[in-house]
Amino acid sequence: MSILKDILYKVAIESLNGSTEIAVNHLNFDSRKIENEDVFIAIRGTLSDGHDFIEKAIELGAKAVICETLPENLAIGVTYVCVKDTNAALAFMAANYFENPSQKLKLVGITGTNGKTTIASLLYQLFKKAGFKVGLLSTVKILVDDLEYKATHTTPDSITINHYLKEMVDAGVEYCFMEVSSHGIHQKRTEALHFRGGIFTNLSHDHLDYHPTFSEYRDVKKTFFDHLPSSAFALTNSDDKNGQVMLQNTSARKLTYALKTYADYKAQILENQLSGLLLKINGNEVWVKLIGTFNAYNLLAIYGTAVELGLDSLEVLRLMSELESVSGRFQYIVSKTNITAIVDYAHTPDALENVLNTINDVRTNNEQLITVVGCGGNRDTAKRPIMAGIASELSDKVILTSDNPRNEDPEIIIHEMEKGIQVQNIKKVLSITDRFQAIKTACQLAQSNDIILIAGKGHETYQEIKGVRHDFDDMKTVKEILEQLVK
Repeated sequence: MSILKDILYKVAIESLNGSTEIAVNHLNFDSRKIENEDVFIAIRGTLSDGHDFIEKAIELGAKAVICETLPENLAIGVTYVCVKDTNAALAFMAANYFENPSQKLKLVGITGTNGKTTIASLLYQLFKKAGFKVGLLSTVKILVDDLEYKATHTTPDSITINHYLKEMVDAGVEYCFMEVSSHGIHQKRTEALHFRGGIFTNLSHDHLDYHPTFSEYRDVKKTFFDHLPSSAFALTNSDDKNGQVMLQNTSARKLTYALKTYADYKAQILENQLSGLLLKINGNEVWVKLIGTFNAYNLLAIYGTAVELGLDSLEVLRLMSELESVSGRFQYIVSKTNITAIVDYAHTPDALENVLNTINDVRTNNEQLITVVGCGGNRDTAKRPIMAGIASELSDKVILTSDNPRNEDPEIIIHEMEKGIQVQNIKKVLSITDRFQAIKTACQLAQSNDIILIAGKGHETYQEIKGVRHDFDDMKTVKEILEQLVK
């Protein structure tokens, strides 16, 4: 049990009805999960408003209610705390409830459109190899040192974040690397966390189903850096036109990384092959197993972060040479018939273009590049024709298919993608709604030495159709099909 007054520390209270000296059990913003003597936080969401469920929460035993608008009828024996923003209140309450775990370890947040998962996951790998106990909060999974938990969101809710950070502290974890999404920043999920550092990767077209304009999307990302303390570092990609914007109002120590412009952490690509990259970073050469310009940026951010956190620069380079690619991020296999199949999470125009340019940079052009790509349903529709246009321009053959259609008709999604294909590329393109059949067709079209890119879902092991998740793993699927074609 906790005392409500202690949990409310740093919460801006506008009005109070009842006592804050009461003992309470758990925090919850889902009225269905309320138990006796819990605190219910009424969150205004995109689909529902928690204020509509205050009465239900009290019926289930809520002893205190945190809300933005007081209900007309106040229940006897219940404490009502009125605040301006329940999302912000929840962030501080969750941190207080779990005894502010982010202050007891070195937490680094990674934000930007592309590269968050790769950077967070590889930093986890690198620090583990360096002998530390490490935590990870990512799109792919949550790791409390060696214990793995399933992730449901890029940036979980404030209660979940602090719950796992507390587990990390209890397990003796010293460093934690965390993806920070624009949704998470906008919904104040990271508001009360203490960061030792922040990394900005890049900014491109994404999440415009949630953010009304690109400028708002950019500005939301920027607020993450605005809130960093002076004791933290802010490491930004200065080759991205928005990189310096992120640093404009931060109190943190300002640092940059780049391939093209002057920066604190600078790299050159000396070799770029399907087997890896030879990089020269701040005057020292290192061979890494990852490939492509986009991974050179990711690795440079990792190098800069590790050095800023106190690791020896030459030891960091040695550890970088041992890093393995992240699940669903340019993950590839070579079949017995010498067909290369690449699975990548590229689900934005910029990410897809990066992956295709990377493949085209290392191929000989004596082989076909066959791309399988779709766009998710109930998400930003503007990127659909753009992605199809990029795929058809940079590939020899393209198969448009379903991604996670969710509650949309996949054929309508594909039709919207087709609008972006230029006339000269129309003959390159097939449309096959069923994702399995699309991948199978790509494998049947491929000959020895050809390259197949399956883009969009990456690490995901499901396909969401009409609200139901069906088992579907791109890498597993393409492996099995290529093996069957050999028999």
